[in-house]
Amino acid sequence: MTEFLEMGGYAKYVWSAFGLTLVVLVANIVVAQQQFRSVRTRLAQRWANQQQSPDL
Repeated sequence: MTEFLEMGGYAKYVWSAFGLTLVVLVANIVVAQQQFRSVRTRLAQRWANQQQSPDL
């Protein structure tokens, strides 16, 4: 198992690449969720404003 984790002497490069990839993927998910909530809130507010204004 230790040999596998050492990756033939390239462990710090391999594991740092895996770590960086994981950070980018998690950040992508978090940002997408935040943007989704923001858009959903703005649409709800716009819809509420349209419901309050009289139809012409």
